[in-house]
Amino acid sequence: MARIISIDYGKKRTGLAVTDPMQIIATGLTTVDTQLLMKFLKDYISKEPVEKIIIGDPRNLDDSETHITADVQAFIKRLNKEFPKIPVTTVDERYTSKMATRAMLDMGMKKKDRRNKALVDEIAATLMLQEYLEK
Repeated sequence: MARIISIDYGKKRTGLAVTDPMQIIATGLTTVDTQLLMKFLKDYISKEPVEKIIIGDPRNLDDSETHITADVQAFIKRLNKEFPKIPVTTVDERYTSKMATRAMLDMGMKKKDRRNKALVDEIAATLMLQEYLEK
């Protein structure tokens, strides 16, 4: 089996998570500068088989678009063009950053470590992927 990769897209940096080849466990992969994201994905996908890409769909609580929704939609178009054989699915990403911060608290991480936005993005991508796998 191939992996599923999860993207928590951001203007500055993007958190990534990936499944194991059996698609049972979601694991944080890394956080990448968003400008380098497509290059990172091309490199990763050339080395690891990827069956599907999921990406967070940024929405407000009332389901309206956020300030970054258009950027995510444009990036999805780039993904579809760059990787036409890999389906891209959007998932609800509301609360994932708050859940990631909560998970960091529950793990007993120090306040200084919890301020690491890159780590929050990676954990948010992992939570999105794990929730996707559980559905």
